[in-house]
Amino acid sequence: MTTTDSEQLDAAESGRRGQSGGSRKDPGRRERIARAAITVVAERGIERLTHRAVAAAAEVPLGSTTYHFATLDDLLAVALRQAAQDNVAELREYADRMDSGGDLATVLTDLVLRYLGPERQRTVVEHELYVAALHRPALRSASTEWDAALRDLFTAYTDEVSGKMLAAVFCGLLWQGIVREPVPDRDEIEMIFRRALGTSVVS
Repeated sequence: MTTTDSEQLDAAESGRRGQSGGSRKDPGRRERIARAAITVVAERGIERLTHRAVAAAAEVPLGSTTYHFATLDDLLAVALRQAAQDNVAELREYADRMDSGGDLATVLTDLVLRYLGPERQRTVVEHELYVAALHRPALRSASTEWDAALRDLFTAYTDEVSGKMLAAVFCGLLWQGIVREPVPDRDEIEMIFRRALGTSVVS
C-alpha cells in the first residue's frame, strides 16, 4: 500500500468517525483490534503482522487500524498491553482464592501447569510479544508495566522482596516450560514455590 493510499483510508475512516461518532458507537473497537493483533501473531508470528491482517481478524475497515495505530510497533505495543491486562486479570481471579484460605504455592502451581498445558499456545504468544521489546524500544514500557503488575500482585500476598522474587520465579518457570520437554511435574513446581516462599507468606 502506498502512503497516499494509507492517508486516503485514514481520512475516510476519520470522516466516518466524524459523521457517525464511530468510536462512541463502537467503543470496543480498540480492544478488538488489540486482541486481533494477538491472534495474528499467534497464527503468523510477529514478523508477518500487518495492518491488513489485523483489520481482517478484527472485522474492521483497514483504515480503522491505521487510524488508531499508525505503525506496526503501535499495534505490537497494544497487543502486548492487552496480553498483559488479560494475564494479570486472570492471575487476580486465581489470587482471590487466597481470600478463601487457599495455599499460595498450590495456586501458583495450578497456574503454571495451566499456562504450560491447555493455555500453552497463548503463553508462547505472550512471550513472543514480550521478547519483541528487546529489539523494539517502543514496546519496552509495555513490558515494564507487565513486570510491575505481576510484582505488585505477588507483593500483595507476601511482602515487597518476596513479591519480586515470586514474579521472577513464576516467569522463569513459564520461560523454561515453553522450551523444555517434558514440562516439570506438579511436585517439582510446587517445591520450587514453597522454597521461594519460605516462611514469608502473610497469614
